[in-house]
Amino acid sequence: MSLVQTVSQLTAAMKFLVERQYRFIAVQGEISNLRLPASGHRYFTVKDESAQLKAVLLKPQARYLSGPLRDGDQVICRGRITIYEPRGDYQMLVDTVEAAGDGAWRRRFELLKQKLAAEGLFAEERKRPIPVYPEKIVVVTSTSGAALHDFLAIKRERQANAHVLIYPVSVQGAAAARQLSEAIDRINAEIGGDALVLCRGGGSLEDLSAFNEEIVARAIARSRIPVVTGVGHEIDFTIADFCADRRAPTPTGAAELLFADCRELRIILAQKHRAMIAHMRRVLAHGGQRLLQASRPLSPEHRLREAWLKLALSEERLRRAMTDRLGADSRLLLALEARLRLASPQARLQRQGQRLQHAAGRLATIVRDFPQNHMDKLARQTALLHSHSPLATLQRGYAIVRKTTPEAALIRDSHEAEAHEELEILLRRGSLRARVTERRDDPAW
Repeated sequence: MSLVQTVSQLTAAMKFLVERQYRFIAVQGEISNLRLPASGHRYFTVKDESAQLKAVLLKPQARYLSGPLRDGDQVICRGRITIYEPRGDYQMLVDTVEAAGDGAWRRRFELLKQKLAAEGLFAEERKRPIPVYPEKIVVVTSTSGAALHDFLAIKRERQANAHVLIYPVSVQGAAAARQLSEAIDRINAEIGGDALVLCRGGGSLEDLSAFNEEIVARAIARSRIPVVTGVGHEIDFTIADFCADRRAPTPTGAAELLFADCRELRIILAQKHRAMIAHMRRVLAHGGQRLLQASRPLSPEHRLREAWLKLALSEERLRRAMTDRLGADSRLLLALEARLRLASPQARLQRQGQRLQHAAGRLATIVRDFPQNHMDKLARQTALLHSHSPLATLQRGYAIVRKTTPEAALIRDSHEAEAHEELEILLRRGSLRARVTERRDDPAW
């Protein structure tokens, strides 16, 4: 009798067996039924001609994608097989997704990159500067792609005057690398130009393989014309980018690098043009004035006016000189008359009489005031002498102390008197006899 299991038990057992058997696998196929919900997970189906496999790429792993997933892409998915128990579906939990064939292309790319780098083809010192305002630009690209449209759109937008020559080639396929190499050599040998541009839109590593070929790299390296690349998207790098003199992230970036914004240049040029015209007008006006001034001395009318002006100036100087001389002579005559009047005997007698009269008046005043002046002076001297008299000091309440010895020496300091010594004290009126009973060095007040 067989063992009866529930659906959950059987599904769990199958899940255990499948996950243990297929812990890590790689599956190649085409993406279809791609769904991108708001959760950030990617749900899709990997299929080939005979079968299909449901797959899910969770959000944490999705951030490592090198580019967006699209229906129809041939990819290699790496991950593990699991069974979703609620529905009983088996599916693949994907860890990484890469374009089919990218692994081989990537290895070939790295080997060639190392080889050319060792030869110095990527060295910065061999790269040539790009002209700031190139006059002739040769664009090597496909005429059917959007890259050329983007490139020319920037030229029109910036109103650039540079002449752009389109050299059509294949940028994808078996013959693309050879056509690119031949185009670079021919442009250098026959066409010429200030800059050479290689451009193409984005794509997988296989799509960009023509720009990763050695013959293209060496053609860029031997080009005498500076080479600018604008291949793929910003994240795409090719061998041609490393060899080129300047790499732009996109065809649009290459155009922005080569085409200066002529709108701003035209504004600056117009300003310079107006400034130059204004300057020339000032120069011409100044030159005209100088020419007029230089031609005036040659005119008879001008010379006649100059002669009349000189004559008028001479006449004015003569009149001023005569007036000044007459004024000086008049002042001298007046001075001599004054001196003559002063030197006359009558004037001298008059002056001497005035002096005598003045001296007599002074003498009379001195004689009249002499007694009173001397009496006033005597009174002042008497008062001064009285103010310095010892008697005046006694009248103010002070006393004079002296010894009773025949010399009657004055006592000015307490040390000059001895204890129990008799002293005489002179007052404003009369005197006193005193005996020293105590001597103190400090004043009493």
